[in-house]
Amino acid sequence: MFENLSDKLQNALQKLKGKGKLTEKDIDLAMKEVKMSLLEADVNFKVVKIFINSVKERSLGSEVMESLTPGQQVVKIVHEELVKIMGQGESKLKINSNDITYFMMCGLQGAGKTTATGKLARKLKKDGKRPLLVACDIYRPAAIKQLQVVGASVDVPVFEMGDKTNPVTIAKEAMKHAMKHGHDIVIIDTAGRLHIDDSLMEELVEIKQTVKPDEILLLLDAMTGQDAVKVAETFNQYLDITGVILTKVDGDARGGAALSIRNVVDKPIKFLSVGEKMDQLETFHPDRMASRILGMGDVLSIIEKAQSAIDEKQAMELQKKLKTQSFDLNDFLSQLQQIKNMGPLEEILGMMPGLGGNKKMKDLKIDEKELVFTEAIIQSMTKKERTNPSIINGSRRKRIAAGSGTSVQRVNQLLKQYDEMKKMMKRFSSMEKTMGKKKGFRGMGGMGKLPF
Repeated sequence: MFENLSDKLQNALQKLKGKGKLTEKDIDLAMKEVKMSLLEADVNFKVVKIFINSVKERSLGSEVMESLTPGQQVVKIVHEELVKIMGQGESKLKINSNDITYFMMCGLQGAGKTTATGKLARKLKKDGKRPLLVACDIYRPAAIKQLQVVGASVDVPVFEMGDKTNPVTIAKEAMKHAMKHGHDIVIIDTAGRLHIDDSLMEELVEIKQTVKPDEILLLLDAMTGQDAVKVAETFNQYLDITGVILTKVDGDARGGAALSIRNVVDKPIKFLSVGEKMDQLETFHPDRMASRILGMGDVLSIIEKAQSAIDEKQAMELQKKLKTQSFDLNDFLSQLQQIKNMGPLEEILGMMPGLGGNKKMKDLKIDEKELVFTEAIIQSMTKKERTNPSIINGSRRKRIAAGSGTSVQRVNQLLKQYDEMKKMMKRFSSMEKTMGKKKGFRGMGGMGKLPF
């Protein structure tokens, strides 16, 4: 989402980093570039003005001017001010521990509301909750059916009363149904419109008065830029929303909405919908997003992705195998599959400190089909071949290539990669034995928990 803005901000600030001493003129020139970058990213002009004035005022203070690394101090200030305009810290969902929690999902048609509703239900179910989806969109053709399909894909039930019953009545009956069937979360998918109108808002206000939701979440299409901010203002006036979920952030969004909403409507962004899959809903962390924008990486998000993708039992088994050097192609395949579960590799690499702003890394296109070929090759091997790859001779390689729909060259390449990985694991194991004898060294057992 922030790729263009990220490049331009990093270029503007890079010019300051190399200088031993900064003048007011240096800062003025840099802030002019930063200002243009933010406006081009469709950030609200009032927000840009506040941001630039604050950064400039702090950058001209003694903290920067008397510093031995003034350029780095300016970057630090920019980072802090970016965090400030996006909201300090993670904004958690309000959950009633002793009663049913009600969420009301609203937004314009085409913002991806129903899909995001399913993603939220999946996330809450994974956290041990018993969610119920409620179909209150009786106007859009097949809206109820779509919610049922989404609900089935995340194994969450859907309450519906067809498209002839008033949405307020549906919401009221859903509350009784949830109580009767032991649901602790109710997520109401309300109707969207192609544009804001009075009848839509009156209906939403009625549902709000009936249900008294704990959270009113507004779904906004990140690709609509400042239009999304205007929509947020209107919905907030009528409903007093509690938070925002930005959708389609994996598309060609410039980032203006994410950087403007908190400041304009004083409501937090709670989640980002980062892809089409039902597990692609990320908690929004302003500090991590600011770090990504400035190319500082986002290690915490990588760790969280790894924790959710990696099977702890498999990780412990792999750790043992690394120590005994019994790592085989079954383990190699398992690790590749867990890497895939973490999400697109380019996205993960972009979160690595120092790589997000690296031009060579940005030009690097990772062909994830290579992982598919690798899986196909290993799955075309016999159990014996996977356990003991050394027995794979010329004729076996031809058979494996034919069975996987690849070439002997690809099979050779994979076996070479596996051999190199085994050598690397052996070196780590030897290093651990040597260093483990030294007092205070805890070893490298944690390596086994990495999905590489």
